[in-house]
Formats: sequence, structure tokens, C-alpha cells
Amino acid sequence: MRYLMRQKLWAMGDDFCIQNDRGEDIFFVDGKAFSIGAKLSFQDMAGQELAYIEQKLLSLKRRYRIFRDGSLWAEVIKELTLFRDSFTVDIPGPNDYQVQGDFWDHEYEFIHSGRSVAHVSKAYFTWADTYGIDIMDGEDDVTILATAIVIDLVNKDQRRR
Repeated sequence: MRYLMRQKLWAMGDDFCIQNDRGEDIFFVDGKAFSIGAKLSFQDMAGQELAYIEQKLLSLKRRYRIFRDGSLWAEVIKELTLFRDSFTVDIPGPNDYQVQGDFWDHEYEFIHSGRSVAHVSKAYFTWADTYGIDIMDGEDDVTILATAIVIDLVNKDQRRR
């Protein structure tokens, strides 16, 4: 499945609209504008929350937690490496994703069980951050899309510093 994820330009918080390959809005991510640490609600277009993303503060590594149905579903961890950034999406059991690539150029992929299952690419020359995300059938689209949002937040925070 191919998605287009676009950050809303004039939003108070980190808001994103996600469209399918036919250009239809299918998800909305509502970022809380006035909170300590990032907090975002990942919703379908009817307003039903599918996931909740929360930055974990006071951690050596950058960590974001993804909650689904009120329970911790996954934790996105920015790994500390010398030469190349990477992220781990820690899901209980053998379901982890490794995220590797060039995060500064916004070209990266999700690895699951040794194979590439999703690819993210940023569109340049747009007013708002816009990403194309290709996800193989059978993968967890919501977790991958939520992780792409987390990576965007981490990159923005690093650029500000």
C-alpha cells in the first residue's frame, strides 16, 4: 500500500494528514500543541483513535511510546551510534522493526525478519513536510506510519539544536 503523509502547514501542534494511493484522506494525526514532550493522537477519519504517540522524557536515548487500545503497543528508540542513525521499533515478541537509511535526506526503510517491508521518501519543494510511504501487504500500517511521524519529530528536534 502506498501512502502520502503531509504535515499540516498552519496547525498549532504537529498535525499530519495521511492519504491512500487514490488521494483519499484516511488518517489524521492530531499533535497536542501545549504539552511537555510530544503527544499525538493517530485517528481514522471518523475521529476514532487507532494509536496514541507519547514522548518518553528523561531517557538517555530518544524514546517514543505507541499505545493502542489503551495499552503500550511499541516503543520507538533512536539508537546511539557513531556514524549512522538507526531506530528500533520494539514490539513485544519477535515483531520488532529496524529502521535504517539516511534520515537527514529522509530516505529510509523498515526491516522486519531480515527483509525490507516499507520505504519512506520525502518529497522536496513542498511547503509542508510531505512523505511517500510504501508498505508491503501484511505489515502493520499504523505502527509503521506512527514510527515515520516519530522519526520526523526527532529529525526536527535535532535540526533545532
